[in-house]
Amino acid sequence: MPSQFFGLEISSSGLRAANAALNTTANNISNADTDGYSRQKVKQQAQDALRVFTTYGCAGAGVDTIAIERIRDEFYDVRYWENSKYLGEYEIKQYYMSSIEEYFTDDGKTGFTTLFNKMTSGLQEIAKNAGSATTIADFLGSATSLAEYFNKMSASLEELQADVNQELKLQVDNINSIGSEIATLNKQINVIEMSDGVANELRDRRALLIDELSKIVDVTTEETKIYDSNDPDRETGGTRYIVRIAGGQILVDGNDSKSLECRARTESEKVNDSDIYGLYDIYWGGTNDKFGLANASLGGKLKGLIQMRDGNNGENFSGTIKDVSILTNTVTVEVTSDWTTDLNKSNLNASGTIKLKNTEYVYDSWTYYTETDTDGNTHYYYDFQLSNTNFNRLSTGGIGYTATTGSSIDYQGIPYYQAQMNEWIRTFSEKVNDILLSGYNAAGDQGIVLLTGNLATDNGQFELVDPDTTDTLTNAYYNVPEGSSVRVSSSEDSYWRLNAKNFAISDAILNDPNLFATKAGEHQTDGESQYSNVTALLDMFSDKEQLTFRGCTAGEFLNTVLSDIALNTNSANVFTTNYTNITQTIDNQRLSVSGVDEEEEAMDLVKYQNIYNLSSKMIQTLTEVYDRLILQTGV
Repeated sequence: MPSQFFGLEISSSGLRAANAALNTTANNISNADTDGYSRQKVKQQAQDALRVFTTYGCAGAGVDTIAIERIRDEFYDVRYWENSKYLGEYEIKQYYMSSIEEYFTDDGKTGFTTLFNKMTSGLQEIAKNAGSATTIADFLGSATSLAEYFNKMSASLEELQADVNQELKLQVDNINSIGSEIATLNKQINVIEMSDGVANELRDRRALLIDELSKIVDVTTEETKIYDSNDPDRETGGTRYIVRIAGGQILVDGNDSKSLECRARTESEKVNDSDIYGLYDIYWGGTNDKFGLANASLGGKLKGLIQMRDGNNGENFSGTIKDVSILTNTVTVEVTSDWTTDLNKSNLNASGTIKLKNTEYVYDSWTYYTETDTDGNTHYYYDFQLSNTNFNRLSTGGIGYTATTGSSIDYQGIPYYQAQMNEWIRTFSEKVNDILLSGYNAAGDQGIVLLTGNLATDNGQFELVDPDTTDTLTNAYYNVPEGSSVRVSSSEDSYWRLNAKNFAISDAILNDPNLFATKAGEHQTDGESQYSNVTALLDMFSDKEQLTFRGCTAGEFLNTVLSDIALNTNSANVFTTNYTNITQTIDNQRLSVSGVDEEEEAMDLVKYQNIYNLSSKMIQTLTEVYDRLILQTGV
C-alpha cells in the first residue's frame, strides 16, 4: 500500500517531466537557425502502477521521463544524399564548361572563324597579285595568327586542366578531413550512449558532415547495434557506423577512418598526349591500391572533376593483343575504332603505360602500320616497344586479351577538346601541304610545306617530308588509298606529332615569302602571276569532298566544336537547376520533420508551462493537506 505522501511523489514526477520538456523547448528555440540541428522531444511514459490491495486494485505512480530524442527521418537523409551527389557533379561541370565556352567563342577579333576568314581573304588577295611578296607576307601574317590562336587555346585548356587537378586534390583533402571527424564523432557517440545517454547533438553533427560529403562523392551509411560478445542477446548501447563512398568502398568503419592520397603521375604514367605533367591519381593512403577514378559509381564533385580533367568521350586507346615477342620486348595490338585507325584523331601518348591482361607495362615507343589480307581487308596494328622485360606470363596467355591505355571516360572534357583541335590541325595541315608540295613557287622551284610544328626541345621544326611513291610509306604521309600499306613510328616527323600546342608556320616561308608555291605543277614554267595553286587551296577550304572535318568544311571547325560545348554547357545548366530545386524540395521535406517550427515551439512552451504550473499547484495542494493531516489531526 502506498504511503500517505505518495501523491507528492506523483506530482514531483510531473514537475520533473514538465521541467525537462521546458528545457528541451528552450534548446529547440535556441537552435532554430543552427544548420543540421534536429528538433528534440522528451519521451515519457506512465510509470508502472502500484498494487494497493484494495478494491480498485492499482494506483498510478506518475510519469517517467525516459529520454530526450531527436526527431529525424532517415528516409529524407538518404534521398538528400542521393540527390546531392548529382548536384555536386553538375555544379562542377557548369562552372568549367562555361569557361571552355568562353575560350572558344569567337569575339569577332581573335576567334577561329574570324582568323580563318582573314586567311582566306589573304589567299584571295594573292590570287589577284600572285607575284607580290608583300601580298604573300600579309597572308602569312594571317596564317600565323591562326596558328597562335590554337597555341593560345591549348595553353588555356592546359591551365584549366591544372586548375581542375588542384581542385581535385582539395576535394580529396576534404574527404579525408570529413572521414576523420566522423570517426571521432563515432567514438564520442558510443562513449555517451554506452552510458545510457543519447548523443543527439553529436549525431546531428555527424549527419551534417555526411550532407557535406555527399556533395563531394556518392555516399551510403550503415549503422548496426553492438552486442556483448559474452552475451549475444545483450545490447551494449554502442553502434558500428560505416560510411561507404564511390560504389561501396569503406571510408569510415566505427572509430577508424581511411585516407586518400594524391600522387602525381610520372612521365611514363601520362595518359593522353595533350595532358599536362603532374596530374594526380588517387590511392588509398599508405597502399598502392588505386581509388578508381573511372569508377562508374563515382559521384559528386569528384566525378565532375574527373570527367572535366580526363574526359575523352570514351575514345581511349583500346585493341586486341595479337602477338607477343619476348625476344624484342614487343606487343602487337590490332585496333578497329576510328580514333585509333586514323592517327589524325589519335591522342595516344608517344610513351607511357599500357595495360595488358590487367597488368600495366611501360612502353617507350610505338609503331603504327597497316596490312591488307588476301580478301582485300585492311587491318590496323600498333607495335608497342615495352620497357619491361618480365612478361613471360603474358606471352603464353595474353593473345586475344584487351590492351588499353588510360581509361574510357565517357564525357567531353578537356582532353576531348584538345583532341578536336589536334585532329583539325593535322588534317588541315596535311591537305594544305600536299597542295603546296605538288606545286611551284614564282621562280619555278618546287614548293615546300607551309604548316608544321615547333620542336619541343630544340629551336627547329618538324620536316614533314613528302611521302614516297611506293606502297610502303615510311615518312609523314599515312592516309593512304585502300590496299596500300603504311608504317609510322611515334618518333618520326609525321602529322601525328602536330598539335595545338606546337602548331606553327614554316620559318623558311616566313623568312622568304617567295618560297610559297603559287603555281600548280602543270604551270611550272608560267609567269610569276600564275596562281592555280592558290585556287586549289581556296577550293579545298570550302569543298567537303577534299577536306571534311566531322562532315563540315575546314572553315566550319568552330561550329562543330561549339555545338559540343553548347550542348554540354546547356546540359550542365539545366541539370544544376533541376537538382538544386530537387535538393531544396527534399531539404524542405526534411525540415518539416526535423526542423524547429517557432510557432509550434511557442505552443509547446505554453503547454509545458501550464503542466509545470499545475504540477506545482498539485504539490501546494498536497502540502496543505499534509499540514492539516499532521498538525491538526496529530497523525
